[in-house]
Amino acid sequence: MVTMLHRRWHRRAVLAATIGVAAQAAGARAQTAPFPARPIKILVGFSAGGGNDVVARIIGQKLSESLGQPVIVDNRPGASGLIAADVLAKSPPDGLTLMVASQTTYAVAPALYKSVAFDAPKDVAGVALLGASPMVLVVHPSVAAKSAAELIALAKSRPGVLNFGSGGVGTSPHMAGALFMSMADVKMVHVPYRGEAPAIVDLLSGQLPVLFANLSASIGHVKSGALRALAVASLQRAAAAPELPTLAESGLPGFEVETWFGLTAPAGTPRELISRLNAEVLKALASPDVRQKFAELGMSVGGGTPERLDAYIRSEAVKWTKVIQDAGIRVTE
Repeated sequence: MVTMLHRRWHRRAVLAATIGVAAQAAGARAQTAPFPARPIKILVGFSAGGGNDVVARIIGQKLSESLGQPVIVDNRPGASGLIAADVLAKSPPDGLTLMVASQTTYAVAPALYKSVAFDAPKDVAGVALLGASPMVLVVHPSVAAKSAAELIALAKSRPGVLNFGSGGVGTSPHMAGALFMSMADVKMVHVPYRGEAPAIVDLLSGQLPVLFANLSASIGHVKSGALRALAVASLQRAAAAPELPTLAESGLPGFEVETWFGLTAPAGTPRELISRLNAEVLKALASPDVRQKFAELGMSVGGGTPERLDAYIRSEAVKWTKVIQDAGIRVTE
């Protein structure tokens, strides 16, 4: 059940050092590729303020600057991002409709919703892997637990009483919570929201006690003291919050959950447009301001070819389907 995302990102340092070179090479190949001089829409399957949305707006701004045309972020929350994914799959393959999505939409949700016809490996074309954000276990300050071990003890003393939120059924926060309950042998109640941002709002107000959140979406509240972080879900401590222990250090050896983000287009988008977009994304990821923003959010920087993202989506679909089956996670449709 333990994810292996950390191992798939173990070459970050090498990749980060070569992104600039790759961007120049890809840019040289794609400079002559035609691109429609009309606004570009980036779909996000969750509410504004969540991890997917934050990444989409950072990349969207850089694409707008480099392409010289408006880039609009279009939030279509619902069904773990599948509503937006369906819009993407049915959009003209002209490079004007894109989507920032994670394993939640492309690898987890299709395995949970059996009636869904969306199939990411067939319906979307990868543009570039953007980055990854570790999960962090956060609680409202009113919760008595000051550590992951204390939260586990609290949950064991009150089985089925504590609620934990998520950005929706099948999202990374949900998967992290399910894995936490399984490995810690505790029972909590899952409360799904229509996006990570609304869950964080209720956590801030005290309506929700516990949440696994993307570090990129919650680190500001943690640093301000509005939320208490107990541990990160990556195997190594996060550079943005090195004082936080990992859950593996906190009594759950091997616990690991991260959220990766990828930019995609509809299947059938001409390769010259995919190559042009890939070159622009690599250039954006190599820019100091984007790298600084990602670092401030506790995110790693992605990169690579469109083919790399295509292969990654396929492998993630296989892996998360097994996790869901092993955990016995089900949804009511």
